[in-house]
Amino acid sequence: MSRRAAGVCDNADVIIDLAVYSDGVRGPKLDTIEGARQHLDGPGSFIWVGLFEPTADEFEAVHKEFDLHELAVEDAIQAHQRPKLEVYDDTLFVVLKTARYLDREEEVELGEILMFLGEDFVVVVRHGQAASLVQVRRSLEHRPDILRRGPSAVLHAVMDRVVDGYMPVVSGLHKDIDEVEKEVFSQHWSNPAERIYFLKREVVEFQEAASSLVEPLERLASGSFTAVDEEIREFFQDVYDHALRVAGAVAQYRDLLTSILEANLAQLAVHQNEDMRKISSWVAVAVVPTLIAGIFGMNFDRIPGAGEWWGFPSVVVMMAIIAGVLYRAFRKSGWL
Repeated sequence: MSRRAAGVCDNADVIIDLAVYSDGVRGPKLDTIEGARQHLDGPGSFIWVGLFEPTADEFEAVHKEFDLHELAVEDAIQAHQRPKLEVYDDTLFVVLKTARYLDREEEVELGEILMFLGEDFVVVVRHGQAASLVQVRRSLEHRPDILRRGPSAVLHAVMDRVVDGYMPVVSGLHKDIDEVEKEVFSQHWSNPAERIYFLKREVVEFQEAASSLVEPLERLASGSFTAVDEEIREFFQDVYDHALRVAGAVAQYRDLLTSILEANLAQLAVHQNEDMRKISSWVAVAVVPTLIAGIFGMNFDRIPGAGEWWGFPSVVVMMAIIAGVLYRAFRKSGWL
């Protein structure tokens, strides 16, 4: 969906959706953010604003309408924040990292969602393509019993969607790690060190995103925030458990890739030793005939058999026999 396709006014193209919800039911879509609070029709109603990669000028109206803290506003505009939960007066500021796995490139694509949560409003700012929330809004609008709990219901739904989105990433990483592990211990070894390194880099980045989300979820599940409905707080425990499982799995993948890389280096050393043994064996097989040929090729008169008809064939046969004995010995020892 393009910014302008959202049906908002020209000076607010950055706003994807803007609506008032009362008793869990969506009201008419608003045209502008200015004066949005005038459309609230009593306790339990709230405004849900969705924005995509706003600039400072584009976010200014939202900043003023909901009196958002300047530090949080700066984070929302610049993005590139770690997952966190901060409290500014009566407003919660939550940063989430979204993720999706690009299987062909073996890359984890990260996005970012930043949320401002007040008593009668929730502002959701998205950065990156891995952070679509269209389905979250539609699902909540079909659950007025949940949505009437206010902005904290939106916060839970978004965080649940983010953590659920981690599961395909975990599965994709697991599949590729299994492949690279088999490649390392395959009979047709091909030194996948570069693939292991880049996979580990993606795992480290994803681990930072997933693990940092655990602490905010724990606070939401156990803490007392005025902006979070008491009944919604129980739902955060389930999301917290899922995030813990993801963080644990990713930590295991990181350790496993370290072990695989070490095993690959050991395999490399083994193959290098095998190559050196083969080279040494062939050198040993060749050096004795070369030595004999060198001796009999010296310019002396008194060399045994030098003047006889059988001299040359005897030397050739002797070289062949010695080379054959050495070759057989090295084959038997496994060097060739």
